[in-house]
Amino acid sequence: MGAGSTTRILGIDPGSQRTGVGIVDVDAAGRTTHVFHAAVNLLDNENFSQRLKQLFDELRDIVLAHRPHEVAIERVFMARNADSALKLGQARGAAICAVVAHGLFVAEYSAKEIKQSVVGGGGAEKRQVQHMVGMLLNIERKLQADAADALAVALTHAHARASAQRLRVVVPLAGRARGSASSWRSFR
Repeated sequence: MGAGSTTRILGIDPGSQRTGVGIVDVDAAGRTTHVFHAAVNLLDNENFSQRLKQLFDELRDIVLAHRPHEVAIERVFMARNADSALKLGQARGAAICAVVAHGLFVAEYSAKEIKQSVVGGGGAEKRQVQHMVGMLLNIERKLQADAADALAVALTHAHARASAQRLRVVVPLAGRARGSASSWRSFR
């Protein structure tokens, strides 16, 4: 993005039953503007593959409708239940595939990094994240938790981009082999 342009960031909070989606625009001065948010409620049936297809299709439609430039997603945390962790990982994979199919850059952030970025503490509670996201994006009504988390992911990426730009850092692109000519992105 050139000087004076806006970067649109899609944030994703993956889930096997509900996936949060949030989109923000970031201008050259680093100001963020709310564009869109939703919670994608996945089919409640025994055929998990149909849920993954629904997630893929709905994210594809959101990408086509809103045309983000970059995507950020929450990393999988280690769950107590192995089956839940596996399903979460599969939902996350479907989400990543849906956006990468459109040639989009995908950054990953841990829950602790997201909370630290938005609230100021890595141990923040969900309601604190919801409140701060609303404050930062000037959203007056209470946000649904998954949508607020997705907007927090997008805001975290916006903050990381701004820091990288200030420091003139070159960061690796996700999903490409390190060292190849096209595997690095400069935020200058």
